[in-house]
Amino acid sequence: MPVKKATSSGKKEISKKATDVASLRATAKQSTQTKKTVTKLSVSRSDKLSVPVYSLTGRISGTLLLPKEIFGVNVNKTLLSQAVRVYLTNQKTLLGSTKTRGEVAGSTAKIYRQKGTGRARHGAIRAPIFVGGGIVFGPKPRKVRLSLPKKMKKAALLSALSAKAADKSIVGITGIEKASGKTKELFKVLNKITGDSKGSKSALIVITGKADNVVRAVRNIPGISVLSVNLINAYEVLKHDLLILKKEAVQELSKPKQSKEQK
Repeated sequence: MPVKKATSSGKKEISKKATDVASLRATAKQSTQTKKTVTKLSVSRSDKLSVPVYSLTGRISGTLLLPKEIFGVNVNKTLLSQAVRVYLTNQKTLLGSTKTRGEVAGSTAKIYRQKGTGRARHGAIRAPIFVGGGIVFGPKPRKVRLSLPKKMKKAALLSALSAKAADKSIVGITGIEKASGKTKELFKVLNKITGDSKGSKSALIVITGKADNVVRAVRNIPGISVLSVNLINAYEVLKHDLLILKKEAVQELSKPKQSKEQK
């Protein structure tokens, strides 16, 4: 069969299709490049979890990388509210006390005869209806204790730490165990770290082990608390404006706790 020659209109259609294919390839290439840049930007966001580390002189001596599994989880506000309520309730001591009709002073004799007086029948003068009588269903000293499962406590603590990290309210500190125990020394350091000369900002210093000199130094500084890493909780973290961590404390938080069976 004779071969048909391509007309000018057919050539135009072929060239148009080739142009469309080339433009589609260019668009796809551009989209892949934008995806790569987006992924690069998302990777570079990991520096949000790095915080400055201050020395005992109040100068920045390096950075501290915070683990994402502790300081980068989603903040559960409902769980935080529940954890704070449980903590504050367990700190209460209910000392209110009233006396019942069996405890107030007064005679137990019947005040008048049962019938024939035209009045309501009554027994002792210590009945709650009389002035000076006992109290019905009055308060008594009692303990109200709420409990929270261990997994929920841990999740609440991680949410609190992550909330502080998101607010950029976490810094590191090194060499604090070498403090002399003088309040003046740590007061100057904390003023440089917080940037608040008036002392209106509160801070929680998280340490490892015993540090009696640090506790003694901050005892007279209002708003500053010192806690060991194994004693911190969601309430104490949220209560303070700034969280000051030792490098060893972050490492202690990252260690998985062994169960009794493993021990």
